[in-house]
Amino acid sequence: MKLTFFIGCLLICSSSTAQDSTLNANSVIKDERFDLLGKQMTAYNESLATKTQMVNGYRLMLLNTTDRPYAMKVRSQLMQQYPDQKVYISFVSPYIKLKFGNYPEKADAEKARKMMLAAKVVSGNIYLVPEMVEQKQEKPAVVED
Repeated sequence: MKLTFFIGCLLICSSSTAQDSTLNANSVIKDERFDLLGKQMTAYNESLATKTQMVNGYRLMLLNTTDRPYAMKVRSQLMQQYPDQKVYISFVSPYIKLKFGNYPEKADAEKARKMMLAAKVVSGNIYLVPEMVEQKQEKPAVVED
């Protein structure tokens, strides 16, 4: 019984081939999905290189008020006058706090504070508030051989 089973397995294995004989031994079949995967990984890695990081820095506290219409008016003015900077608004009952900018360096924040005071964006003092701020990574330089 075991001998017939062994001979049957031997006949089946000998009739099948491991590789198709029509292919050249040196030929490689390339799957297009590998190219697509490579492009996706490249795009993902580039997006990581330019990702925004949170670092210790400063924002300008422009407003701490209970007057919501006034806060919204100042916010819209800031967004129009300084489109490259972000305006942050938060509500801590009963106050609306309006913060401006992302400054990793204190000197830059102080310069912006003086500029805001001169422009008289808000009536009152403007304070520097230490916070975690957004810092956009610069693209790394590509070194070519």
